[in-house]
Amino acid sequence: MGNNIPQFWENLIHGVSGAGPVTHFDASLFKTQFACEVKDFDVTKYIDRKEARKMDLYTQFAIAVAKEAVGDSGLDVEKEDLTRIGVIFGAGIGGIRTFEEESGNYAVNHANGPKFNPFFIPKMISDIAAGQISILYGFHGPNYATCSACATSTNAIADAFNLIRMGKANAIVTGGSEAAITACGVGGFNAMHALSTRNDSPATASRPFSASRDGFVMGEGGGCLVLEELEHARARGARIYAEVAGVGMSADAYHLTASHPEGLGAILVMRNALEDAEMEPEAIDYINVHGTSTPVGDLSEVKAIQKVFGEHAYKLNISSTKSMTGHLLGAAGAVEAIASILAIVHGIIPPTINHEEGDNDSEIDYTLNFTFNEAQQREVNVALSNTFGFGGHNACVIFKKYVE
Repeated sequence: MGNNIPQFWENLIHGVSGAGPVTHFDASLFKTQFACEVKDFDVTKYIDRKEARKMDLYTQFAIAVAKEAVGDSGLDVEKEDLTRIGVIFGAGIGGIRTFEEESGNYAVNHANGPKFNPFFIPKMISDIAAGQISILYGFHGPNYATCSACATSTNAIADAFNLIRMGKANAIVTGGSEAAITACGVGGFNAMHALSTRNDSPATASRPFSASRDGFVMGEGGGCLVLEELEHARARGARIYAEVAGVGMSADAYHLTASHPEGLGAILVMRNALEDAEMEPEAIDYINVHGTSTPVGDLSEVKAIQKVFGEHAYKLNISSTKSMTGHLLGAAGAVEAIASILAIVHGIIPPTINHEEGDNDSEIDYTLNFTFNEAQQREVNVALSNTFGFGGHNACVIFKKYVE
């Protein structure tokens, strides 16, 4: 969708699909042969090639988005107290590409005894992106990774928010990255019947809330935000895009992979976020939904929205940017948080693309204000972003317009 914020936002509001045939490996024998891959990624724009070789692709994505976010924030590393700047950055899966490569090498070399790359473990583990970002800048504040499947980077944002308001840091670089478009990644999700198999039309395969939806489209990439204590940001004249108003977390406690059919965990997480933000449901203008394009997941989220927001559910805007980005797994929450913040900044609701007229799924109430196929201009004062993960992990963050 774009390797920087302006390109990403331009494509998002114009309904451009990031899906296409898989190029990372030969997917010709797989049930799903397409994904939303990052295009034209050159890691040497962000870090020396020698250092990059010590990193899995998911960590390379993390470095790229962290450098973009920190650069945009204007933080002067030479002047800041680096013991007060932290990194909380997650991945749902982490270095699966590295694991596949080393497993293959081990099989080939097994006859001659085991032989492994000394960087195998540091490249593979899912916390290493947070560590690499801190090393890059010398940030000595709180540093760790979150891992809650598809809720990972929203949990990272929530933790960063909580640590800052507890007084543990002045600023935290937070978000998530993922690079799981591999044989094991695609094959594993195919075995679960989780992915769309619309190989004849990848660009239209991710179709949240349409009756013809048949699974999600795998995505990859990363997103990063700099969260900062308000007075600290004001004192240095930072550009403030929005405020974090509140966060919520909950568990479905229902099933390994399926969301609760009545959306009980989703109801709880949104109510928790609203309570944390000290807001009534009527304050929300836009929901960037989890909306993965799975039959059960989309329906349960709609039911949850109707339960939480009542009549206001028909007045706020709802859209799923996964219809364009695909599902970035552990990076989804951060990328969708950025989309939600930009909706506030620009007063534009990104669309849910690929909705076909004439779909009559009686289970989904189409009188709700879904932003289908075309972006919609609207003043957005408050936006809510949902992410739900395998294992029943639910996380929600609310952003509001910053007013001096």
